[in-house]
Amino acid sequence: MTKAGMRTLLTASAMIVSANAIGQVSVAGAWVRGTVPGQTSSGAFMELKSAGGAVLVGVDSPAAGTVEIHEMKMDGNVMRMRAVPRIELPAGKSVELKPGGYHVMLMQLKRQLKAGETVPIRLRIEGKDKSVTSVDVRAEVRDPSGAPKH
Repeated sequence: MTKAGMRTLLTASAMIVSANAIGQVSVAGAWVRGTVPGQTSSGAFMELKSAGGAVLVGVDSPAAGTVEIHEMKMDGNVMRMRAVPRIELPAGKSVELKPGGYHVMLMQLKRQLKAGETVPIRLRIEGKDKSVTSVDVRAEVRDPSGAPKH
């Protein structure tokens, strides 16, 4: 197994353990768009799935000064982006955070994000009992186009 493959396996295993600990919220395919020198923001994307239903209520990352949940959608003929306070995670259904839709916005980046690195992101998840727990994710940085590294 390659070093990159082992790192991906270990990251995925850690995410599954974390997800099981907080009520069956799983995270798959987490990645961040790489940046160019001087760029101060980027997006993070992933797939979330909750076995019993939950809500994504917050995010943070040491890589950025400000981290928010955002939504992009068409308003007439104009694509608009706005911060949203939460994303519902219906029981048993996948919710995709992807370019052009819901995503995590990393702003006031502390340094350039280069392909092949990982970015730690903490998701705050509210369960049906209203308790809030965290899921730690390590998102792979892809090149600025978003293409996966081969």
